[in-house]
Amino acid sequence: MTSVLDLAPAAPVVPVVVIDDADDAVPLARALVAGGLPLIEVTLRTPAALDAIRAISDAVPEAVVGAGTVVSAAAVANAAGAGARFLVSPGWTEGLIDAMRVSGVPFLPGVSTASEVLALLERGVTDLKFFPAEAAGGAPYLKSLAGPLPQARFCPTGGVSLASAPAYLALPNVACVGGTWMLPADALAARDWARVEALAREAAALARS
Repeated sequence: MTSVLDLAPAAPVVPVVVIDDADDAVPLARALVAGGLPLIEVTLRTPAALDAIRAISDAVPEAVVGAGTVVSAAAVANAAGAGARFLVSPGWTEGLIDAMRVSGVPFLPGVSTASEVLALLERGVTDLKFFPAEAAGGAPYLKSLAGPLPQARFCPTGGVSLASAPAYLALPNVACVGGTWMLPADALAARDWARVEALAREAAALARS
């Protein structure tokens, strides 16, 4: 199965998007892609999320759109049916991992402890979301895992900002970071896609180790 962290190797940042109006999905995705962030996580937190994923999948082929906040087998099926090309969860259970594997869609389960990492490594899962990144110990915590668990790769998400992202991206076990800072609420409310594109370009310019 293709790795989520290899889907868009040129993009150091994955925008984590909450969409309230599906009509905003396509212009928002186009702005992010134009800014250099083609890997887009649409969270399943709103009624519009699945329609947004469908719209982006249909109209913005250069985007790699996935579903975030996947917390059940039903959500896995719904996201895959909507055209999600990857799945991201804030945590994991045995049942959720099984459902993700059966779907055939690349997935990134969330972890916040070394024991969770070990449990998933035992199941052959090496690509992980570190969440909530800042609250769970930040870059220093992930740095401490690189020595004993070098086979694990992470996409830290949760409280990551433009200022803190470089510390994560400098780590050997971090492939990318997830964030929302390029999607400020006032820009989304105003549908200021030019501003979103500019902020995406700034994020895309961050160097990865």
